[in-house]
Amino acid sequence: MADLSAMLAERPSPREVWSWVARGEVALALGILAIIVLLILPVPAFMLDALLAMSITSAVLILMTSLLIRKPLEFTAFPSVLLVTTLYRLGLNIASTRLILGHGHEGVHGAGHIIEAFGKLMMSGSFVIGIIIFAILVVVNFVVITKGSGRIAEVAARFTLDSMPGKQMAIDADLSAGLIDSEEAKKRRKELEQESTFFGAMDGASKFVRGDAIAGLVIVAINVIGGILIGVIQHHVPIGQAFSTYTIMTIGDGLVSQIPALIISIAAGLLVSKSGVEGSADKALVAQLAMNPISLGMVAAAAGVIAFIPGMPILPFAIISMAAGTLAWRRSQKTLEMPVVQIAADAPAEEEPIAQTLAIDEIKIELGYGLLGLINDLEGRRLTDQIKALRRTLAADFGFVMPSVRILDNMRLASQGYCIRIKEMEAGAGEVRLGALMAMDPRGGQVELPGEHLREPAFGLPATWIDESLREEATFHGYTIVDPATVLTTHLTEILKENMPDLLSYAEVQKLLKELPPEQKKLVDDLIPAIVSVTTVQRVLQALLRERVSIRDLPAILEGIGEAAPHTTSITNLVEQVRGRLARQLCFAHRGEDGALPIITLNPEWEQAFAEALVGQGEDKQLALAPSRLQDFIRAVRETFERAALAGETPVLLTSPGIRPYVRSIVERFRGQTPVMSQNEIHPRARLKTVGAI
Repeated sequence: MADLSAMLAERPSPREVWSWVARGEVALALGILAIIVLLILPVPAFMLDALLAMSITSAVLILMTSLLIRKPLEFTAFPSVLLVTTLYRLGLNIASTRLILGHGHEGVHGAGHIIEAFGKLMMSGSFVIGIIIFAILVVVNFVVITKGSGRIAEVAARFTLDSMPGKQMAIDADLSAGLIDSEEAKKRRKELEQESTFFGAMDGASKFVRGDAIAGLVIVAINVIGGILIGVIQHHVPIGQAFSTYTIMTIGDGLVSQIPALIISIAAGLLVSKSGVEGSADKALVAQLAMNPISLGMVAAAAGVIAFIPGMPILPFAIISMAAGTLAWRRSQKTLEMPVVQIAADAPAEEEPIAQTLAIDEIKIELGYGLLGLINDLEGRRLTDQIKALRRTLAADFGFVMPSVRILDNMRLASQGYCIRIKEMEAGAGEVRLGALMAMDPRGGQVELPGEHLREPAFGLPATWIDESLREEATFHGYTIVDPATVLTTHLTEILKENMPDLLSYAEVQKLLKELPPEQKKLVDDLIPAIVSVTTVQRVLQALLRERVSIRDLPAILEGIGEAAPHTTSITNLVEQVRGRLARQLCFAHRGEDGALPIITLNPEWEQAFAEALVGQGEDKQLALAPSRLQDFIRAVRETFERAALAGETPVLLTSPGIRPYVRSIVERFRGQTPVMSQNEIHPRARLKTVGAI
């Protein structure tokens, strides 16, 4: 008993049960179950009247909603509504058929008052007229409205899907150009996906309406023939009375089901044909039909001519002619007033297109037509998302935000080719293969798998485009596997690193200075412009970026400039002073996996050779090394660093402070990624590991 009382105490109260029912998802589930019950269990006549009234009013609600929405995507639930209402009408058809066949012998009221009223209204004293009108309604719904709506939805879905890459590219171009932010771009992408899904769903849902119309015709035939047979044979009703009774009820049942179907079909036609039209239907129609005074004038003239044709009623055509003529006159007066205002308001804007042609895109990617799929990869590897992550990574690694990347198509490129431009100049190009994977041997050898052998565009290493089915086999062989979007992004990364000094403009430097923390503002005020200019700071930062040194620690860089600027105006000397300030950062950036800094040193002979080759007075010095000696040095550097690479090391070249800038100017010509450090840039706590000497 104690357990029973505990169970009763835990049972939900009626208020809790009703609160669950009031939730939308529970109410919808119960509604679907009720429709299924209609297909199985009998329904009394009075309840059928209530359900039929609900069917008619809900159809009117759907039609009004379709008329008043501004654009189709505001009613994305319409395909689901269409399916539910179609199932609901079929359930009512079955319930009414059960009543007609079971209670038709009692009279025309046997299936409810609504069916009786519709049947008598349509018959109007003649069975033939009622049947013909009913047949016309079915044909109009099935052949004209439903078929046309389905065709519009089918074509709209096809063209929407075909235009998705271009629209996606336009969104990304606006995002890259700064015309919209990421939230707006995300919103537009979502609307684009919803549009494609909506028209595809409408194409499928229209098939339900056509099936509903066919089912209505079959049910009418069953009700008439089956009802007459049941009434005459089973209930011994006279054949004339049976024909009259069952025909009235059948036509009434068909009408009460076809009228809501016709209304919803009209709503579907209005909804799918509204694509590309902004505003509710009434405003769109008025704006596009009643705004042209010439068209209205022609209507007035045509109506006036028809009014005077012998035998034609004069009054209706005369009223139409006068109304259209009056509206045309008013529209023409407004049209005459508009150009003066528009010319005065728009005159300054005529120069805007010319000014826009002077703008230069800092970074631009041009894609061939076959690579448009990279913009909207269904598997989530969108090129735009990878570029966004790349810009964030470069900002964290090098200390300033790269300009936005503009992406657009170029029909002159190969179908699967791309071109990367920096300030409108080509900085790199290549080709990728959609639907394939790039496999590379980490040891630098050729991939031994079937595919297209070529050179990887970023580093020029041997690579092979393989089919995705060979992914597991390539992984088993230890090959590096890269998808097409990553190949392009990697190439873009290397190009951006090479061109970072050019991308750090005067405006970007001002932005960096302005975004310093408040406690660093005093340093900027004391330094600029009293000691150095913003241009000098820009040139120092560009020199650091040229050697791929992060400028994220901008306060330390400014302190180094402030220390050296009173004593020198040489950018080279300022850079060397700043690099000494960044000793900890430099050693940390180039440390090996074991935490030690691998170095390759210059022997005393080369140190003396470079020192003696410096010519010039004061700070204006240049390197004048004999060409033969220069070739010997380049050969020695290459051999030493290649041996270190074979040993798995990535060392830095260590020199004395006086010759470091000049050694770097030579090394960057043939090994641009090799860091050159001076002894002043070695932090006291850095652990060194010598891996070779030159």
